[in-house]
Amino acid sequence: MTVIPALLTHREAAQLLAAMDGARQTASVSLDLGRTQSVVALTAGMASTGAVAVSRQALTRIAGDENKCFEIVGGQPMPISVFSATTGWARSLFPTEDAPTTLVAGFPMHRIRGTTPLADTEAKVRALGRPRGRVLDTATGLGYTAIALAKTAALVVTVELDPAAIALARRNPWSAALFENDNIKMAIGDVAALAAGFPAGAFSAVLHDPPTSQLAGALYSGAFYAEVRRVLKPGGRLYHYVGDPRSGQGAKTAAGVSRRLRAAGFRNVRRSEQAFGVTAMAGGGRLSGRAAGQVERHR
Repeated sequence: MTVIPALLTHREAAQLLAAMDGARQTASVSLDLGRTQSVVALTAGMASTGAVAVSRQALTRIAGDENKCFEIVGGQPMPISVFSATTGWARSLFPTEDAPTTLVAGFPMHRIRGTTPLADTEAKVRALGRPRGRVLDTATGLGYTAIALAKTAALVVTVELDPAAIALARRNPWSAALFENDNIKMAIGDVAALAAGFPAGAFSAVLHDPPTSQLAGALYSGAFYAEVRRVLKPGGRLYHYVGDPRSGQGAKTAAGVSRRLRAAGFRNVRRSEQAFGVTAMAGGGRLSGRAAGQVERHR
């Protein structure tokens, strides 16, 4: 039997417990958070595959926690989580109906109510128009956006502020392509600062999916939008996640974002309600005096 790391959620633990209760000798479950299926050997009190074994007691603990993904280490379930010395935020993998999302300081980094992280990612990329050429992804996270963009883009430059986010992605089977695709280039740092070093017109599209404004207010600023407009080619497209436009907070955020994007030189600024975002197009020509001033202050 192939030796693989055992990653479990409450669903797989419940499946294994039910199989034990039915006196079955084996069960087919996922040990990589839903990516593939594996055959697990069973006894009354133990589930094992290769060199990995987990007791019924441990499975019961996992089955009772619907908010965590677990890795079996030395037979014990350990939550897949990290603490960032850079931001002071705790990050953990949160199970969903398909790929896990990240909880950052208690906030999910993908929409999960009525959708899934992969469907959420697909909606954002679709709103951007499946871009080709060079594309900037401003917040790597688990890498789902960069992976999806890389299906059509010639090159995806994806930027992550927090090294802990990349450490967590390395433990997530659904993020594997982030580290394997030749047309994905990762950078660690403040995207606002890094963008200032990109040449004007370097990208054909930008997908901006920042944390909430409470966590990353600078990424909602007019100064940042002016910089994004500068690095986009004339006519280049932007998608900006803003939250549920039907909620009071989402509508307020969308209105403020739209206003600042127009001031920064974007046109065709429109809400994309299905993708919970705003789309816009970079105007041609020189920046307005106000937007140019924002860029200079940002630098």
